[in-house]
Amino acid sequence: MHRQVSLISIEDIRTMMEKLPDLVPGSFAENLTTEGFDLSALKVGDRLRVGETILEVSQIGKECHTKCEVFRKTGDCIMPKKGIFTRVIKGGKVKTGDTVRFDN
Repeated sequence: MHRQVSLISIEDIRTMMEKLPDLVPGSFAENLTTEGFDLSALKVGDRLRVGETILEVSQIGKECHTKCEVFRKTGDCIMPKKGIFTRVIKGGKVKTGDTVRFDN
């Protein structure tokens, strides 16, 4: 399984909120919403430590086969370009406020 956990940044969500103000974290069905961590710097194979977990980037962006509600309302969606997908290398607890950091 290569897309076990998805991440998107609150900064990217806020950019989309300019087009659709009622967006909130979770609107893109992401598992984790980050803040202050440059997800665009990630490459496939990079490892992240979040809480007790270790995640490995397996995919950047995704093809949307069916247009989501956000796309239908705005004509745009950030997941195809900004979504980060990972597989779990080491499971564990993750809680609000945990730091995201490289584990390479």
